[in-house]
Amino acid sequence: MSSNLAEKLRCGTQQAHTAIENMGFMKCFVKGVVDRNCFAKFLGNLYYIYSELETALEHHKDHSLISAVYFRELNRKAHLEKDLEFYYSHNWRGQITPAKATLAYVSRIRELSAKEPQLLIGHAYTRYMGDLSGGQMLQKVAQSVLKLSEYEGTSFYNFEQIPDKKAFKDKYRQALDSLPINDATADRIVAEANHAFRLNMQMAKELEETLIKLIGQVMFNSLTNTNNPGNTELSKA
Repeated sequence: MSSNLAEKLRCGTQQAHTAIENMGFMKCFVKGVVDRNCFAKFLGNLYYIYSELETALEHHKDHSLISAVYFRELNRKAHLEKDLEFYYSHNWRGQITPAKATLAYVSRIRELSAKEPQLLIGHAYTRYMGDLSGGQMLQKVAQSVLKLSEYEGTSFYNFEQIPDKKAFKDKYRQALDSLPINDATADRIVAEANHAFRLNMQMAKELEETLIKLIGQVMFNSLTNTNNPGNTELSKA
């Protein structure tokens, strides 16, 4: 029996994919408008999110559904710690603070962990599949613009334990499809994945305000005044 959850997630989050790709912060990033401090702040917020998500997934790794899609090689917390030390030095913990949207994100993960852990699958899918797909392009942009050597400052995007990302994503989708769930549960996981996208967008929106202060509203508008149809819709992200 296949739940077809992978396809449901792909199709069910297409609009959210497109919406996040058309956010000003992401458009500027893709076009090479990456400020070192703003990027470090972005990674700092991700640190809070992944710390909470990975704590929750580890806690529920023996859960009947989560166990099938729990892969330690996806964990990003230690990589983010390495990046934050690169940008802020050894006392980085005292220099980062979560955005308001990030606090809401962390709160949601904590709530699901306590009450409905199976819905964490929607959050894991949204974050990790994005990191393995579009995140690889963002790494190249950051390395180029910020003139970073190898993986310094972008360790977050480096999945050294997953040399063949396409094969791994296929394996992850197969694991999703193997879950013994009914349509109602699948629909709730898709809805939660869309909620994860919204939480990510709210976080990016706060970072967008920082970017506008750095480059100016006129420059920001000129970089973001066109919409794209959404590359992620056209491929299996």
